[in-house]
Amino acid sequence: MAMPAPPERLRADARRNRDRLTEAATALFIEHGVNAPLEEIARRAGVGIGTLYRHFPTRDTLIEVVYRQENEALADAAAKLARELPPDEALARWLQRSLDYMATKRGLGESLLIILRNKPELLVTQQGEGFPQALRRLVDAAVAAGSIRADVEIEDIMQALMGIYAAPASPDWHRRSGRVLDLLMAGLRAKA
Repeated sequence: MAMPAPPERLRADARRNRDRLTEAATALFIEHGVNAPLEEIARRAGVGIGTLYRHFPTRDTLIEVVYRQENEALADAAAKLARELPPDEALARWLQRSLDYMATKRGLGESLLIILRNKPELLVTQQGEGFPQALRRLVDAAVAAGSIRADVEIEDIMQALMGIYAAPASPDWHRRSGRVLDLLMAGLRAKA
């Protein structure tokens, strides 16, 4: 089956449909996992199922696009926050934003692992930066500014994030995870 046209080559109405489909898919994948009915994704996007299949011939294609879009948005957020806020606040806000990213990845589950095994290039954004690189840039800036502890290691933060990611799903997972990140930031700022 032929791959869909890249978004930049689409007509404006087709681009809007594609954007609405990825937005609906992201929300439904977070809510119900990747087995959310494709018909429901199309319905929420306000398009027919044929439109969904024209843009995304397979479920895996849709999962890949949702993941890539979330990865790019997180990298963009790191750069924007670094420009606009003091380094420790940029790090704190970006870590909070990463909760949405984690929620999406949790929803993509096993399907994402299979896709990433076959396409590891998806771990890196178009700017050549992945999650760890964005985190390192934000942490290094906060350490250099003296606003977080100088002895922090990226691996410490990554392990804390993995603990949050691995926590059992519950209705208050997002709220509790946000509180854990607040505690993490308080610890990072403690001896600065």
